[in-house]
Amino acid sequence: MTVHEPFVRRLWRGRPEDPRWARPAFLALLLATLLLYLVNLSASGYANSFYSAAVQAGSRSWKAFFFGSLDAANAITVDKPPAALWPMALSVRLFGLHSWAILLPEVLMGVGTVAVVYGSVRRRFGPGAGLIAGAVLALTPVAALMFRFNNPDAMLALLMAAACSLVIRSLEDGRTRWIVWAGVAIGFAFLAKTLQAFLILPPLALVHAVCAPVPLRRRVGQLAAGLAAIVVSGGWWVAVVELWPASSRPYIGGSQDNSFLELTFGYNGLGRLNGDETGSVGGGGGPGGGGGAWGETGWDRMFGSAIGGQISWLIPAALILLAAGLVATRKAERASATRGAFLVWGGALLTTMLVFSYMRGIFHEYYTVALAPYVAPLVGMGAALLWERRGRTWAALTLTAAMTATAAWGYVLLNRSSGYQPWLKWLVLVGGLAAALGLLFAARLGRRLALAVAGLALVTALAGPAAYTLTTVGEAHTGSIVTAGPTVTGGRGGGPGGGGMPGRLGQGRPNQNPPGGTPDGMPLPDGPPGDGRGAGGGMGGLLDGVGVGDEAEELLEDDARAYTWVAAAVGAQNAASYQLATGDPVMAIGGFNGTDPSPTLAQFKKYVADGDLHYFIAGGGGMGGASDSTSSRISSWVQDTFTAVTADGTTFYDLTKPASGS
Repeated sequence: MTVHEPFVRRLWRGRPEDPRWARPAFLALLLATLLLYLVNLSASGYANSFYSAAVQAGSRSWKAFFFGSLDAANAITVDKPPAALWPMALSVRLFGLHSWAILLPEVLMGVGTVAVVYGSVRRRFGPGAGLIAGAVLALTPVAALMFRFNNPDAMLALLMAAACSLVIRSLEDGRTRWIVWAGVAIGFAFLAKTLQAFLILPPLALVHAVCAPVPLRRRVGQLAAGLAAIVVSGGWWVAVVELWPASSRPYIGGSQDNSFLELTFGYNGLGRLNGDETGSVGGGGGPGGGGGAWGETGWDRMFGSAIGGQISWLIPAALILLAAGLVATRKAERASATRGAFLVWGGALLTTMLVFSYMRGIFHEYYTVALAPYVAPLVGMGAALLWERRGRTWAALTLTAAMTATAAWGYVLLNRSSGYQPWLKWLVLVGGLAAALGLLFAARLGRRLALAVAGLALVTALAGPAAYTLTTVGEAHTGSIVTAGPTVTGGRGGGPGGGGMPGRLGQGRPNQNPPGGTPDGMPLPDGPPGDGRGAGGGMGGLLDGVGVGDEAEELLEDDARAYTWVAAAVGAQNAASYQLATGDPVMAIGGFNGTDPSPTLAQFKKYVADGDLHYFIAGGGGMGGASDSTSSRISSWVQDTFTAVTADGTTFYDLTKPASGS
């Protein structure tokens, strides 16, 4: 290729050393991923209304954009740093507030993650391996879920994949810039989901320290430069927030003392590991793997009923191929980039799996999307490496073992959804075992027959996750806790088939309310997806939004410009529903759970006295119902002091009209 060659031709042809089919196949993979993730995208409406409200606020106010505020008047922030909100808020500024404007940036992050994984694998193992890795990632059910959803996990997955890829580049040529850019990626990942971004730091740092092709002293210096890049790229925002006067910025949601550092190391940090989360809805498994609100902990957590179908389809194969890759490269020199690639992706996978398996705090199934960018490269790299060595007995046996494990585990996962495409589990099992047998003798087969066996292995390995992915993209997903695929026995999910737990609160499916309306008794008026109406009210609005009818919307919009907040409500999901329906700021008392001490009763009284608030919405979805909680004291004072009106079955207190005798 020449510098003056047309860009389109260079894009189509790719690298000169690649076969002619490589670049068209790669572009086809990206296009197929894009189209797959765009299917039925608007069905989820505002998806997680908690984050959509913050996106709406950020599209109206640059201050809310910077801090990640839940409302444009900057009462309180989301319980995460705001980097994941920024692309969505910019999209809404450009295209207006609707489902596509919110979710399209997430889709593009998914396509970008596939591209990053492909590029990293292709550099060392060829385009075929890259295509396998990209396809595995794109068809992972939890990836298809979260790259079409507005939680921070999409950005986290993209940046973690980029960080691993950049560290591998540093193992190839020893340049410092790759480690620095990897640090930048991890730093911005911290601004997406705080300390989860640091889970892969130990294996990445260790691999670079041992395997980088430069002297030890320079390796140490490079790691120091990478650490500095993390501090700068992730710490600048933290420094601004901590130094900004608390009186002129929003309260830090999720914290108990208005400190982002306390949020980072408490509720979003150690609390997630040990289950001690002040202000949370409760911890998870107890000591020794006991059960709890967030499921059993233990080494097999990623394979359990609730999580297995989300991510684990190819984890057994990935672990087998990881071990095989390390054995195959055991005699390579210290600075082998091939072995380093296995160590980077494998170390990231094992470290993250270990933490996820034993963390006792809040844990949701969709967190496992973080594993997808690590599983996919290991499958692609390991399959390609062993295929090249298929003439050796150990390589053929390992390929056979990986395929057998994949077929057997795929059957187990599909069998958990007994009513879901019952023929598919037999296709996966029988076809997979046939492919495994063929792989055992692949070296003795002719080229065409060997390729047919490889194709059968790939199709049967991906059939199960592909089916779950198609189910996922065909359904709406709303609320705070969402899952991919159909319902499974003993787990969550809302698709067809399976005897799981339909209707379980917070599982992220529409129409979860009891007959007659939300748990607060509010009817669900009809409305198009994404207009803020008809959302499920799981757990009283704690985990999902509530329905907002025309009468309530008209009530709040009356003289709305005269007030800083048209209303206040306990719990962020409850407040978000009204904010998204009206387009005007609604104060979320107590943040997400309703347990944050913001605002205090004295602050709330001052807002009312100053004419900043119009209505207080009764009920809500917070967990701050204790009589001594801030939200309860505010609720009691309002009920004793102001006049109640009813709209669409919900009680509103007019904060401009004291009750008679109060």
